[in-house]
Amino acid sequence: MYSQEEIIRAHGPYKSVQQADPAFIRDCIKEIQGFPSVLETFVSQLKPEHYDVSYRDGGWTFRQVIHHLADSHMQAYTRFKLALTEEKPTIKPYIQDLWAGTKDSTSTNPGISVQLLKALHARWCVLLESLTSADFEKSYIHPEYNREYKLFDVLGLYAWHGKHHYTQLERYASNQAWIQNGNLK
Repeated sequence: MYSQEEIIRAHGPYKSVQQADPAFIRDCIKEIQGFPSVLETFVSQLKPEHYDVSYRDGGWTFRQVIHHLADSHMQAYTRFKLALTEEKPTIKPYIQDLWAGTKDSTSTNPGISVQLLKALHARWCVLLESLTSADFEKSYIHPEYNREYKLFDVLGLYAWHGKHHYTQLERYASNQAWIQNGNLK
């Protein structure tokens, strides 16, 4: 579970960082490393009837958010590999809402994506821990935003991303009395 300070930082949009601070990088790697276990604890205690509840009007269901986390973090891992092996590659964006609407995102048990995230994050962290400060300065171009993204900032974005979606789900579950005092019923 997350501290109140971490939850507050996870709300709202991600705030980009302008330089690759070694302490920031270590903290982000630690966050990415630990996130699947936090999510696994949460998801393993949800009841199946919670999976298809949306935490906000018109929003994705718990199931779709959890599958989105796997989809998004797979994209991030691939983008890291592209930036590390090519000179400022232009990545291919994907339409997140359409991905969230595919059959695997609307019907598969969310535990499958939790397991996928566990394996993905384990491998991603091996890669991240091997990088030099120069590697974190490498970048890719995102054509949808016409912007260059440096890997240290992408690292921060994805450390925030998991926590951001987790806190949305956790807050809703708490407000619905599915959990109490940070523990699921």
